[in-house]
Amino acid sequence: MIKKTLLTPFKTKYNTPPFRIIETSDYLPTITEAIKMAKNEIDAIVNNPESPTFENTIVALDFSGEQLDRISSIFFNLNSAETNEDIQKIAQEVSPLLSEFSNDITLNEDLFKRVKAVYDAKSELNLTVEQTTLLDKKYKGFSRNGANLPEDKKDKLRDIDKKLSQLSLKFGENVLAETNKFEMLITNEADLSGLPEGTIEAAKQLAESKDKEGWLFTLDYPSYIPFVTYADNRELRKRITLAAGSKAFKNDALDNQDNVLQITKLRHERAKLLGYKTHAHFVLEERMAQTPETVLNFSNELLEKAKPAAQQEFKNLENFAKELDNIDRLEKWDSSYYSEKLKQKLYSLDDEKLKPYFKLENVINGAFTIANKLFDLKFEEIDTIDKYHDDVLTYKVTDTNGKFISIFYADFFPRPGKRNGAWMTSYKPQYIVNGENSRPHVSIVCNFTKPTKSKPSLLTFNEVTTLFHEFGHALHGMLANTTYPSLSGTSVFWDFVELPSQVMENWCFEKEALELFATHYKTGEVIPMELVEKIKESATFHEGMQTLRQLSFGLLDMSWHGQDPSNITDVKAFETDMFKNTSLYPATKETCMSTAFSHIFQGGYSSGYYSYKWAEVLDADAFEYFKEEGIFNKTVATKFKDNVLSQGGTENPMTLYKRFRGQEPKPEALLRRAGLI
Repeated sequence: MIKKTLLTPFKTKYNTPPFRIIETSDYLPTITEAIKMAKNEIDAIVNNPESPTFENTIVALDFSGEQLDRISSIFFNLNSAETNEDIQKIAQEVSPLLSEFSNDITLNEDLFKRVKAVYDAKSELNLTVEQTTLLDKKYKGFSRNGANLPEDKKDKLRDIDKKLSQLSLKFGENVLAETNKFEMLITNEADLSGLPEGTIEAAKQLAESKDKEGWLFTLDYPSYIPFVTYADNRELRKRITLAAGSKAFKNDALDNQDNVLQITKLRHERAKLLGYKTHAHFVLEERMAQTPETVLNFSNELLEKAKPAAQQEFKNLENFAKELDNIDRLEKWDSSYYSEKLKQKLYSLDDEKLKPYFKLENVINGAFTIANKLFDLKFEEIDTIDKYHDDVLTYKVTDTNGKFISIFYADFFPRPGKRNGAWMTSYKPQYIVNGENSRPHVSIVCNFTKPTKSKPSLLTFNEVTTLFHEFGHALHGMLANTTYPSLSGTSVFWDFVELPSQVMENWCFEKEALELFATHYKTGEVIPMELVEKIKESATFHEGMQTLRQLSFGLLDMSWHGQDPSNITDVKAFETDMFKNTSLYPATKETCMSTAFSHIFQGGYSSGYYSYKWAEVLDADAFEYFKEEGIFNKTVATKFKDNVLSQGGTENPMTLYKRFRGQEPKPEALLRRAGLI
């Protein structure tokens, strides 16, 4: 039976998702019914007897299907953060329905005729910049997705889209199942040598929770990362590293090799059908970079600068491992371990020394304090709205005058039903209708170290920057102030979306900011100045190797999507060939990156992984401006809020950036920060 309450604006405080009353069995019938409702709204636009206008066609289209968007966003967010077999089964049924509905819109000739009529009259309509952007986006949404195709090709497109939605879900399910399947139980205490006390305690607790004797390690980041970074037992580091690197690459029921080949071939076929040379040409038309050539030139230029530094860093690391432990050949499972040892030697900086200063609650409050100083936001934890899991924290966000800005959800710890990594998402966009500014509901999801019986959740410095990164995305969503939902918040060009997130990471390295939240969880002592200096000094440690690694992922993505993949039959061989120019460590036959590269085969980063580096150029340049004027300078912060964070996708991102910065970004800022010049 359909719960009618899910098909109308939720009668909850702030119109938040009523998680408490939603049962898994509600999703399929509710989404099916919401699709019918949305179809009726589309029919009403098509059958409107009045001539097409911007309001009755373009605006009506943008606001159509609101309840479908809301219920499907709840469902797919849970499929990432709190899934189970039933939800995954429903996802396989629901995805083709949504894909079909999306095609029903973009391939609807009568609807396209109305959109085109408004588009063709654009010059006479006296539209605002935001309205012009919306009209262009709607028109391209049709033309770029098959509206001009003959009927037989439209059917072909529908078929491809349906298959792609199912393959991408299957890809993600396999990666999650592989992550959950691996367990390494240690029963000999000597094998724990080198591991931090907190990691050992967490592994003990995990084993106990599964009625096992000993210490249990998994591929969840808070378990995996400390193990490969600190465990002295090289064989065990090898075992867990190979397990992580061979996810969905074992020629069994959870193998993703065929999924990778099918996804890339179908994407290419789809692009050709729509008149594009490759999937990358299709995607990049709607990015700041615009063409694959630009991306490759950008990547190769950075590669040229980073590679000599990376090779020298690798050589130094090899020499260090040989001196320390007589290691003849540095392998992938030695990377984090010896890097950490060398970092400790060079900077006397150990993540374990830093962790006591980064209690999770303090770091959250630090992010809130910084947002308050920069953007006048206040965060109040509330318990008056539903949450989908007890771990989730819920906040009401207001400005300093008490005006409601947003609802904010934060979900920090690993669970079996949650995929690895960290991300920001939204349960409701911001928009203005009938003069009322309807505010957004934003969420960040991470996988941080859980509290143990004796310690609170203490973050590594890397986890601190991850929290600030996702919080930057969240600010982009929270501070949205646009009229139309499809242009709101993070609905921007993909190579611009990482600017707000990456720029926020910079505050983690600044004394003025660290003093606001980095206090010892036992003594309350503020982080000592020498540790702050060491954090700053070590910020460029192995930057060449890190840059090379990041560029290699972006180039792998472009290799899959920037050419015709029809003749590729061996995923591993293709990948190995692709990595020839960027690999430092010896190849391992058991591992494969592509089969678990969720960003490009499950997330939205296909032909877009380069955007992390692209946005680093923007963020380094933007933060230089903050540093010139003071990192809490209100004028610069307000310019950033007014021209970037609040504007969503209302204008070309370079226009917005230049309005904030007064100039185009200069790559020198990034190279300076990275210590590469």
